[in-house]
Amino acid sequence: MNTSATLLKAPLFIDGEFVESRGEQSLPVTNPATQQLLANVTFATSEEVDRAVASAKAAFESWRETPVSERARLMMRYQALLKEHHDELGALLAKDTGKVFEDAKGDVWRGIEVVEQAANIPSMLMGETVEGVAKGVDSYSYKQPLGVCVGITPFNFPAMIPLWMFPLAIAAGNTFVLKPSEQDPLTPVRLIELFIEAGAPAGVLNMVHGGPDVVDQLITHNDVKAVSFVGSSRVGQHVYETATKAGKRAQCMMGAKNHMVVMPDADRDATLNALVGASAGAAGQRCMAISVAVFVGDSANWIEDLAQRMKAAQPGAWDDKDAAYGPIISQASRDRVLKLIEAGKHEGATCHLDGSDVQVEGLPDGNWVGPTLFSDVTPDMAIYREEIFGPVLCCMQVETLDEAIATINALDVGNGTSIFTQSGGAARKFQHEIDVGQVGINIPIPVPLPFFSFTGWNGSFRGDLHAYGKQGVQFYTETKTITARWTHSDTGPNMSIALK
Repeated sequence: MNTSATLLKAPLFIDGEFVESRGEQSLPVTNPATQQLLANVTFATSEEVDRAVASAKAAFESWRETPVSERARLMMRYQALLKEHHDELGALLAKDTGKVFEDAKGDVWRGIEVVEQAANIPSMLMGETVEGVAKGVDSYSYKQPLGVCVGITPFNFPAMIPLWMFPLAIAAGNTFVLKPSEQDPLTPVRLIELFIEAGAPAGVLNMVHGGPDVVDQLITHNDVKAVSFVGSSRVGQHVYETATKAGKRAQCMMGAKNHMVVMPDADRDATLNALVGASAGAAGQRCMAISVAVFVGDSANWIEDLAQRMKAAQPGAWDDKDAAYGPIISQASRDRVLKLIEAGKHEGATCHLDGSDVQVEGLPDGNWVGPTLFSDVTPDMAIYREEIFGPVLCCMQVETLDEAIATINALDVGNGTSIFTQSGGAARKFQHEIDVGQVGINIPIPVPLPFFSFTGWNGSFRGDLHAYGKQGVQFYTETKTITARWTHSDTGPNMSIALK
């Protein structure tokens, strides 16, 4: 392993200060394209986790009383700083994750969009009022913050997903403890530095690092009110069950197997180009990546053309402008992808393109996997059942749209799906009948903008309220309803003249 002369820091952030953890367990943070050591991340001790929560709890008492307009202005200053440092954040994130520069900048930008929405918090916190619900009686409701909230975020979007969580929670009047992925914690550290620069008070945002023990301590802590999680289905199910059993409000966005249906009347070039980007982009390490293409009828004849287009989408370094995507996040993750590729071959799928042995000139130690394409995939194969999280596209061939819909609906996950067609009738049927939470029509990755919500269904989500948008505000607030009666006698003697 190569080492850098000066390691970057991945400290904890507690009560307004970056501090080095006294924990005994640590992990190396490496550049996945070179294996260069970037930093060491030390897991927080139990006492440090308690300190982070205690800091957030203490800060909540004053932060909840901060006028909503001031909280909105904090978010306005923060989004301005994020935009000012957009390229810097993109370069840091690219080295942290291996993403190519433009993809890394996109990660940051999608987070900025949520911060912009958080700056609109006053209108999203408006309650409801009805005058005269009974004689002389009025009713009205307020949205009030919960208290200390926790966010557990994954490696694949170290800027976007934290920015889905803490800005909206804090703008709503809560305080927050962030537990980012230990695989790429450097980007979240920089996000916090800019949040401090924007004027965030001490204790409003805290950060700890760690593994399962830290997660369990956070999600069962007596002073934590709500838990937001993004990650694998196995861990997400554990987080949801553990947090809700402990009486916490929880939203868990989990695994996926996203399909794109290709109708024979679709625009061929646009469809195939979209498939390449949606399956291989970000090395396939997106919970909304298209990992299955369902070709209907004669569109199956396009698979060889698709293979040629995918072959041209080769991986490379973050600053290589010709690279389509970067490396897999770790050697262990790469080994898992390669194992699934081999399983696909042995189970009888036709491998049109195998990226197992791809090399990138000058970077022999990178976690590279080239674009890989299978056809004749069936639902019983491992490459179909499992979320591969690599640049691997599985193709299925069916005769009708009804068959395509039935195939997708048979899965127990429902994060995203799309259909490419020029038929309004086919699109309308698909969007109505499909049991998936986020649907794209001639759009391959239908992630909603922040004024909507991220609405995965079925096994891709656990909880009642989704991330960001109106549902995100609901998740981070509680509704208080007041019913009041005031009579003239309540005004007192000094008001009697004014009332005549």
